[in-house]
Amino acid sequence: MANDYTKQLKASKDFFNRSTNVLTEADSGFKPKDGTWTVAQQVAHAAQTLEWFVQGASRPAGFDMDFDKLGKEVEAVTSLTDARKWMDRAYTVAMDFTEQQGTAGMEKPLPAGPIMGGRPVGEIVWAMVEHTAHHRGALTVYSRLLGRVPEMPYGMG
Repeated sequence: MANDYTKQLKASKDFFNRSTNVLTEADSGFKPKDGTWTVAQQVAHAAQTLEWFVQGASRPAGFDMDFDKLGKEVEAVTSLTDARKWMDRAYTVAMDFTEQQGTAGMEKPLPAGPIMGGRPVGEIVWAMVEHTAHHRGALTVYSRLLGRVPEMPYGMG
């Protein structure tokens, strides 16, 4: 049976998908202005960050702080379809991680460092949910700029 952390991530995934389902592959390259991420890059970044949190909680060295490298990985994404696949994989990785950790693993401290150092591993889940909600919100603005009305995220799907 799924633990509470997994349930939170599942709800986050459902909210993200409902909020962004009006965006299509043709919208992949849309961005509101120069210097902002495209639709595909917003989704890719959210996916990458889910994996980043799991990796940071799993590695003795903690979180990868090479944000230039991480940014280049996101900037290389040009397809919303590919970004959505990444998002699906990332949520699966995150949910599998919480299931494998169990209660005891989620209570262990995170590696020392500037990102939540020493806090319980389980706290990465709220961070993943909040970060994904932030990008879900940005993408609903993108949708409206494209003349679309995003679905209410909290509906039953």
